Amino acid sequence: YQYLSRYKRKENLDRFTFLPGTIEGTERECLACLMEFCGRRDPSWTELSNFTHFLNFQLRECEKSVFCSPVVGREFHGF
Repeated sequence: YQYLSRYKRKENLDRFTFLPGTIEGTERECLACLMEFCGRRDPSWTELSNFTHFLNFQLRECEKSVFCSPVVGREFHGF
């Protein structure tokens, strides 16, 4: 949710790092955001679950990537 809400507000995600345990927004806002980006008009709970698991996996891998690190990332802006 933290990445998607910032993306929706057109914030620079290159400078954002997810902090576990940080709570932002309400449950209603989170669900609305997930439903908006899920890609389905009326997603089931299973579809939302699969979407969030896939997105979390992709974001974790991206955060671990050397190309997205603060040092190397400056050379690959927006990568």
